[in-house]
Amino acid sequence: SPATMSGSGPEATQPGEAAEVRLQEAEQDWAAAKAFYDNLVSKRPRPPKPQNAITVAVSSRALFDLVEERRIYEEQGVEKYVQYQQDNENVTLKPGPAFHFVKALEQVNARLLELYPDDEERFDVVLMTNNHAQVGVRLINSINHYGLTIERFCMTGGKSPIGYLTAYLANLYLSADSEKVQEAIEAGIAAATMFTANKDVAYSDTQLRVAFDGDAVLFSDESEQIVKEQGLDRFFEHEQLNENKPLAQGPLKGFLEDLGKLQKKFYAKNERLNCPIRTFLVTARSAASSGARVLKTLRSWGLEIDEALFLAGAPKGPILVKIRPHIFFDDQMFHIEGAQKLGTVAAHVPYGIAQKHHKSA
Repeated sequence: SPATMSGSGPEATQPGEAAEVRLQEAEQDWAAAKAFYDNLVSKRPRPPKPQNAITVAVSSRALFDLVEERRIYEEQGVEKYVQYQQDNENVTLKPGPAFHFVKALEQVNARLLELYPDDEERFDVVLMTNNHAQVGVRLINSINHYGLTIERFCMTGGKSPIGYLTAYLANLYLSADSEKVQEAIEAGIAAATMFTANKDVAYSDTQLRVAFDGDAVLFSDESEQIVKEQGLDRFFEHEQLNENKPLAQGPLKGFLEDLGKLQKKFYAKNERLNCPIRTFLVTARSAASSGARVLKTLRSWGLEIDEALFLAGAPKGPILVKIRPHIFFDDQMFHIEGAQKLGTVAAHVPYGIAQKHHKSA
């Protein structure tokens, strides 16, 4: 650290002081940049300050359908891939698995700006990709074609973008690359691998709909460990004994909190019945045998979930067809595959004991 390099005498900066100095410098940099841009007139809303935003980082392969381009990259190498992208930079890319989710985020932003024109607590979508900068023109052209508001890009030229997630203060990272998602989860960042639905369905264009599994997604995998290692009866017994003890948090708890914060902004303007965000818990748990602990945990966190569906082990796909979420987060691949088959865009969260069992299988 700079403090170490400058010696260890009384003049040396302590780690806490150095962090405070860096924070002050960052605030000054932001203030200077804002002062400059405030003098420029634009009808487009500017990206919010990262500290105030709910930042969703999305990869190019999650946002757009790049299956053919990926095949060229794997079979012919990076140079042919870059050349192909440049040759086709005026050909609009088709939507990928995260596309409708991103569109829904922007609808929420539009409503927030109507109600709170000077407030910056809203979604900021960042394109986070290991693509080379030469590919950027096609991505920009496609983003503009669909009228998306994605102003921040991070193109790392073949290097992993995971290190930049912290710098961008990312609240959620969506990618088609499972290894990068695993890397992000291990770094403590909410992340999921996107899978395209096998059927086209109509999504709401007025309400963001997000569905979460419970264990190993919103909550820790504590309960799943007991199911896998000691069986279902022991799990039911454990949950009833610990009904009043909140479950530990899982990787997506923070994102549910972010959604809840925005929902409350609409409630404060008497918009509860017309809120453009709706959340769903879709869990394989049984309500009578193990549901109370889940609901009490959410209550202890001060979080509301709009709809809770306890399926007692039944397949999730048919229920998700009725919900039609823009995204469904689950830690188990058989639930992801079941959702995909029936037309739900599913996002795999590689966290907890289910990953160990999945790999061994």
